[in-house]
Amino acid sequence: MTTTSLRARLPQPALAALLSFLWPGLGHAYLRDRRTAALFALPTLVLALIVVVQLIEGAELFAIQLIDPAFAAAVIGWTIVVGSWRMGAIGHAFFIAPATGRASRAVQGTVVALLVAVVAMHGVVGYYAWAFYEAGSEIFEPPPVDNEPPPVAGATATPTPTVSLEPGATPTPEPTPRPPTNRVTFLLLGVDSGHNRNHALTDTMLVVSVDTVDRTAAMISLPRDLARFPLYNGGTYSGKLNELFTLSRLNPTRFPDGPAETIKRQIGFMVGIKIDYYAQVNLEGFEQMINLVGGVDVDNPRWIRDGRYDWFNGTYGFTLSPGPHHLDGRTALAYVRSRQGVGDNDFTRARRQQQVLVSLRDKMTQPAMIQRLPDILRVAARTVRTDLPADQIDEYLGLSKEIGTDGIAQFVLGPPYAYRPSVPSSTYYLLLDLDKVATLSIEVFGTDSDYHPVHTGAAP
Repeated sequence: MTTTSLRARLPQPALAALLSFLWPGLGHAYLRDRRTAALFALPTLVLALIVVVQLIEGAELFAIQLIDPAFAAAVIGWTIVVGSWRMGAIGHAFFIAPATGRASRAVQGTVVALLVAVVAMHGVVGYYAWAFYEAGSEIFEPPPVDNEPPPVAGATATPTPTVSLEPGATPTPEPTPRPPTNRVTFLLLGVDSGHNRNHALTDTMLVVSVDTVDRTAAMISLPRDLARFPLYNGGTYSGKLNELFTLSRLNPTRFPDGPAETIKRQIGFMVGIKIDYYAQVNLEGFEQMINLVGGVDVDNPRWIRDGRYDWFNGTYGFTLSPGPHHLDGRTALAYVRSRQGVGDNDFTRARRQQQVLVSLRDKMTQPAMIQRLPDILRVAARTVRTDLPADQIDEYLGLSKEIGTDGIAQFVLGPPYAYRPSVPSSTYYLLLDLDKVATLSIEVFGTDSDYHPVHTGAAP
């Protein structure tokens, strides 16, 4: 037998390395080292089965779990471990093969290329996981004590809200224990800052309540100009509702619950439903997020002719015809902010905000968004804060996907739930008709409403 034919019959080191690149242990099986093949293959198989089970439930649900910093850190760790394991399998298979052929530079170059490919593949996974980790660490952290945006050079200062707070408020009482319900309720706050403004007013306040059994949801928008309403912890608030978040930060003695908990409990008190979680979004980041998902689709119900809309670039005026439109981030932000056109006000604007949020939800839950997640997450990390537990985000995303658009009831607390006072005033504000709000709350939330007779003790 010639030397050439003998080498052809001997196991090839490069082929053994290649097989172990495809799956750890395959190269060892090729070399007939079954025990070592099992040692390298079985741990990888177990991990692969876990990933497959997760992917069967939905690739986007698997990806969104990474927003939990603990889960993302675990994925990063396992990415490093598995990458090292694969490289070890490749190298070990190469070196236990017969020495014949290992000295060739072409063979050695092939093995090096395989090791570099492993590093690159796992580097991509680690990059995505790290993007989730960084974003989750920011998004799910409590907001800093100072919730005001940093001053912007050249910005016109906005005075701190001055609101008279009636004395006599007692420390915040503990909520009355309630039996478990099938409902989970969120408060979405749109903070209108940025664009050379150094104030932060919650001009968008939207309650989203989901029935986890019926797979239905209700959205209730509150006008920013509501004023002179009773406070959940006693007394009366004479300022506007959109100032409460900032005012509670500046008056910790009067509002010991802090800004986020204060606004949650106050709006829950007004609407008649316990608010479980909140999310705060800067509207400037909202614009960037819409651009990253490729825009949103809306059906504009009526002409918008707002000659006073400020684009913050020295130009004014926003016009949009009735009918279907695909909006980019800049136009979508105008769509949810414009309120000065003929026939427009905070109520029509609130309905448009709900419309855009539903459309954005539809875009965000599409599998095609996975590849854009790192960029979306970088924007979210700068603009979103929430007290939703990070390890529950996948549960609520899955629930969101199960609720069709026709399963979302939408309300705005404009007339007849809010009205202008009969006494003339130089400041525009609205008063809330709590009796009408109570009726709506019972209709929407049933026995979960704090206004329901089972909780108030009133006769049904």
